[in-house]
Amino acid sequence: MITIGLTGFSDHDSLNLSNKHKLIDYAAHFPLVEIDTSFYAIPSPRTTSKWVEDTPETFSFVVKAFSAMTMHKKWQDYFDSEIEMYRRFMDAIAPISESGKLKAILCQFPPYFNCTKENVAYLRHIAKQMGDLPIAVEFRNSSWYSEANKEKTLAFLEELKMIHVVVDEPQIGTGSVPIVLRGTNKAQTIVRLHGRNQYGWMKANSPEWREVRTLYRYNQEEIAEWAKYISHLQKESDEIIVIFNNNSGGDAADNAKHLQEMLKIEYKDLAPMQMDLFGD
Repeated sequence: MITIGLTGFSDHDSLNLSNKHKLIDYAAHFPLVEIDTSFYAIPSPRTTSKWVEDTPETFSFVVKAFSAMTMHKKWQDYFDSEIEMYRRFMDAIAPISESGKLKAILCQFPPYFNCTKENVAYLRHIAKQMGDLPIAVEFRNSSWYSEANKEKTLAFLEELKMIHVVVDEPQIGTGSVPIVLRGTNKAQTIVRLHGRNQYGWMKANSPEWREVRTLYRYNQEEIAEWAKYISHLQKESDEIIVIFNNNSGGDAADNAKHLQEMLKIEYKDLAPMQMDLFGD
């Protein structure tokens, strides 16, 4: 099974989403979305309940962990205790999880989260906090995949039943990771495609980062390359979730549909297109 989606459901001009019903309209195109706004602020249960209500029964979500949960920020700046932070996050995703629409909580760690004993211990800590919820781990530091650490890293994720996130991103030294076509969870593997814009990727702290960081359009050959990679990953996990995050220039939706066409996938039970609501 291959499930294709995009990061966010708002900024995809080629999908012609309405201002009032963006998620409803989005769900007519793709069966899954990655929620990235939760990285910046934990949403309310009321908001997440609305997301569940607005999408078909077969629709699903990957929800990005709050930034202080993945050491991008300090929890002390937002909450009285770490326990409160996790409780708030768990309360937020409860409507999605209880509806059966949660695929995974995406823990994307920063480039300075390298392979150390302390950080290995923190991964155990996060697993303990989340209980039985599915956790996907995306590294941004190449030390996890060094010759000495690669197999240990993958075995460790498998031990914790964590989902390995396979990434395609610009290669700029230790602050990025290579494509590692390995699954660590039989149920699913997640693929996140960020594009290959080295210049934009290095602009992470620039005022224009949203406009340039993932400014990249995959060409025919690159989509074909990933179609082969995904077929390989199907031997590792029952479901491969593919998320296009190359949307600085609005290319994610087109690339996702291109891959879907190349893999000859037709999704059923999507939300109806708005124009079809007035058809016969």
